Amino acid sequence: MIQLDSFNATRLDGARRIVGELGSALIAYSGGVDSTLLLKLAMEELGDGAVAVLASSPAYPESEQTAARALAGSIGARLVEVTTSEVELEAYARNNPDRCFHCKEELFDTLEPVRRDLGLSFLAYGATADDAGDHRPGHASAVKRGVRFPLLEAGMAKSEIRAAARALGLPNWNKPSFACLSSRIPHGTPVTVAALRQIEVAEDALKALGFAQVRVRHHGDVARIEVDGADIAQLVAQRGEVAAAVRAAGYKFVSVDLEGYSTGHLNRTWQPRSS
Repeated sequence: MIQLDSFNATRLDGARRIVGELGSALIAYSGGVDSTLLLKLAMEELGDGAVAVLASSPAYPESEQTAARALAGSIGARLVEVTTSEVELEAYARNNPDRCFHCKEELFDTLEPVRRDLGLSFLAYGATADDAGDHRPGHASAVKRGVRFPLLEAGMAKSEIRAAARALGLPNWNKPSFACLSSRIPHGTPVTVAALRQIEVAEDALKALGFAQVRVRHHGDVARIEVDGADIAQLVAQRGEVAAAVRAAGYKFVSVDLEGYSTGHLNRTWQPRSS
């Protein structure tokens, strides 16, 4: 279920001010609500000095990329596209808890030449205040490189960002949250293109059955499905269709997580070393 709070005008104004002070920026854009709000503010505050960049790789389903392109066009954003190769990196593919760090390293390595070629002052992305309390190793890459994150800097949390996006007329304000497909694979299990495609096919099939917020957690032959808690009964009621759709993606066994969807579930597979 989408959580929506009234937004704090002071924090939104703070985000606007931070964006305006950048002068010009390349916005790492995914089509999600956070990066779209950041892009909207950049377009309003920086005009032609705001450019969106969409990165494609096997870790992101084509359906998400298609939707992101369409949304950028609908709001009049200037969009450039790049391809990233994080899945080919050994440090990423081995899928240790620092995987997201290597992903962001590849992303920013790819985006920095684009920023320079376009003559833009900063690279910015849509990190939020919620990210500060989660396991987000990718953020360390942004910090060390001087990448800016105006929404987080202004203290804006996810629910507040959704409310601001709705107030500004962004059509994706209620879009379900999305993370890369690699986040469905437990730490220590290698990330492969074949596994990513299997997850993509299974999730697309479940979305076609009407489940908007869905994750297919990849445990070898077993698919563990997460949907919003309120949708679990419906998932079970459609178990025949659900099982057939997921097995058609290549899984031998299909299970349902009775806790429902929440971010960071697979972080349980990582235990920090005791000192």
